Amino acid sequence: MTSFRAGTGKARLALALVVCLGCSCDQSTQPVTVGSKLFTESVILGEVAAQLIRDTGVAAGYRRELGGTRILWNALLSGDIDIYPEYTGTLSNEIFADRDITSMAELAEELGRYNVAMSAPLGFNNTYILGVAAETAETFRLRTISDLRDYPDLRLGFSNEFLDRGDGWRALRQHYDLPHEQIRGLDHDLSYRGLAGGDLDVIDLYSTDAEIAYYNITPLDDDLAFFPEYQAMYVYRKELAEKHPGLIETLAGLAGTIDEARMSRMNSRVKIGKEAESAVASDLLSELLSIDVVDTTLTAVDRFWRNTREHLILVSISLGAALIIAVPLGIIAFDYPRAGQIILGVVGILQTVPSLALFVFLIPVLGIGAAPAVVALFLYSLLPVVRNTYSGLHDIPAAMRESAEALGLPRQTRLLKIEMPLATRSVLAGVKTAAVINVGTATIAALIGAGGYGQPILTGIRLDDTGLILQGAIPAAALALLVQGLFEILERTMLPRGLRYDTERRIGN
Repeated sequence: MTSFRAGTGKARLALALVVCLGCSCDQSTQPVTVGSKLFTESVILGEVAAQLIRDTGVAAGYRRELGGTRILWNALLSGDIDIYPEYTGTLSNEIFADRDITSMAELAEELGRYNVAMSAPLGFNNTYILGVAAETAETFRLRTISDLRDYPDLRLGFSNEFLDRGDGWRALRQHYDLPHEQIRGLDHDLSYRGLAGGDLDVIDLYSTDAEIAYYNITPLDDDLAFFPEYQAMYVYRKELAEKHPGLIETLAGLAGTIDEARMSRMNSRVKIGKEAESAVASDLLSELLSIDVVDTTLTAVDRFWRNTREHLILVSISLGAALIIAVPLGIIAFDYPRAGQIILGVVGILQTVPSLALFVFLIPVLGIGAAPAVVALFLYSLLPVVRNTYSGLHDIPAAMRESAEALGLPRQTRLLKIEMPLATRSVLAGVKTAAVINVGTATIAALIGAGGYGQPILTGIRLDDTGLILQGAIPAAALALLVQGLFEILERTMLPRGLRYDTERRIGN
């Protein structure tokens, strides 16, 4: 547990009060948070767990499509989520790649060191396989992964996670001595389209993927037995069993009940049949455990307003904080040139960090959800405002500044009454740029559970549903245009009368 040192007596007292209040809460009434990865099967199994938890009378939140293995695992350890579906092979070869785990007992023991437990396997092995289009398999007589050695010019496209996993491409390539160089990293769900469109020849698959049959893909036999078993189960924080022992007993009722065929059919209902994951999960619980769950799937209108509210919260908080910090930083950068070089350099560097990478960097500190998203968006909003504030002040004619000094006006008065009004147009232009960038970048925050318009975009990509993608893309674009228009109106109203007249006169000429 991370230690915390209170620097003063008041801080210690405040900390004690917080602890006491926290201890006075009935932990059994606190909601359980379920997570899932960014692929259909994980989303379905996460929905199954969430519905099962609610059926026991415990409140359950569901953070779906959170990204890859590491994000979910770190969220579990930090307590941001309490349970999520996982696979034995992923834990053994990705999370615990530096250990030599060869049995379920050893895996359970290793998990216990992290205060994590696992359920019994659900009954199916969703292993990795490589696949090619049926025509390609027939043309090159491809039946096994070893057969790929004879065709080094084949174009390989693998999910980004598979490229970097301990049980992924690099280890597979070494195990099979594969010579291929044309390798692309892309989203798992998009790789099927690449294969169907003829842009790729070989892709990685999950053995229960519905697209295997839909796209008439030929799986290649793992003839040298590289891939381990990936038995599906749930991993959860041990304290969950202490708070809700009945819940874990109910969860145990799913052990061995879902075979590969059943899981593949459920995936197909969602991916091909476009059914909601919640409906598929409800049917499974009704069929296996005779549990009747009311489907609480939101309507399209409800989802729109929820996404809009989440997106506006992300944008307004991060942009508002950036304005409070960035404008003074721009003034300091102008008043103190040496410090200004450092300030402009730092905010410039922050702008170059890829947004997804910055989100992930912040997760260990702030967890998943809105907090890291807001901080990342705040950091991205600094550069346009700081730079434009600095530029606006810097571009004021020296003669005008010297005249104000000659009148004996104090520095604060010169800044507030003369310099900042003259720099208003430049500052507002920076704010407008920051706002538009903020609205667009906020869509990526859905990958770490922050919601917003990025959520339907992610789901649409996963389900190959253009309509869902547009449900996020169109409102995000409309909001960006609206924000730009509002700031243009604000620029006209806030600009000093003399500057407005000068601008209109120059435009007229």
